[in-house]
Amino acid sequence: MDSKTFYREIFDKQQRVEAVPSNREITGWALRVIRLLYPEQSEHIFNTVHELQEEFLKLENELCRIMDATKACRDCDNEQLAKAFFEEVPHLYQLLNTDIQAIFNGDPAARSEFEVVRTYPGFFAISFYRVANGLYKYNVPLLPRILTEYAHSKTGIDIHPAAEIGEYFHIDHGTGIVIGESCKIGKNVKLYQGVTLGALSVAKDMAFTKRHPTVEDNVVIYSGATILGGETVIGHNSIIGGNVWLTKSVAPNSTVYHKPAITVYNKNKD
Repeated sequence: MDSKTFYREIFDKQQRVEAVPSNREITGWALRVIRLLYPEQSEHIFNTVHELQEEFLKLENELCRIMDATKACRDCDNEQLAKAFFEEVPHLYQLLNTDIQAIFNGDPAARSEFEVVRTYPGFFAISFYRVANGLYKYNVPLLPRILTEYAHSKTGIDIHPAAEIGEYFHIDHGTGIVIGESCKIGKNVKLYQGVTLGALSVAKDMAFTKRHPTVEDNVVIYSGATILGGETVIGHNSIIGGNVWLTKSVAPNSTVYHKPAITVYNKNKD
């Protein structure tokens, strides 16, 4: 391709691309929502309830504007979608409160819920996932992925916005966790760093199929475990040990682990 053809092709492509707000603007909107819910993350304090309500209304209008700009739903009333999303914010807040409680109760190192909200990458990733999932349920494209990929870039925790995750969700440490699109996770589930809940195959024709695992209530999955496949179910009250590789279902109340062959040699005994 010569340079003239190259520049013409890029120019023509730019003319076809619709104006989309920057990722920074979109993630900034979500950050403001989260910081309104949890002022532990914000320096701004409102003087009256009315001021707080007005700020939520501003964010609702901003969401509508962002969806209009991204042509998020061509056949939908974006004003009504934004209103419906914010009507669900009290439920979102209740869900996030259960996640905070799960992290605080489940981590001996946590000294306060304030510390969880302010410093824990697991809560940061979960909060962005909860907002993104709320938008995803209204069939809003693009925005949910922008939000969860932003959290991914900040924490190393990759949660697809379409995943279904119950209340009291606890991510401990978190770096390297992957939760796939069609995952279903129950209540009171705890994941450690490096856990993958993935697919057996990445074939494109598997889109829109259940290709990621189901994890039932009260399951703990330790670091480095890999669980694959849409038909794989981890039964309730099970414990999955570190570095376990699973492609088949596990009955409820199971403990799954492997026995590594490790030899410790003390050179001082020679």
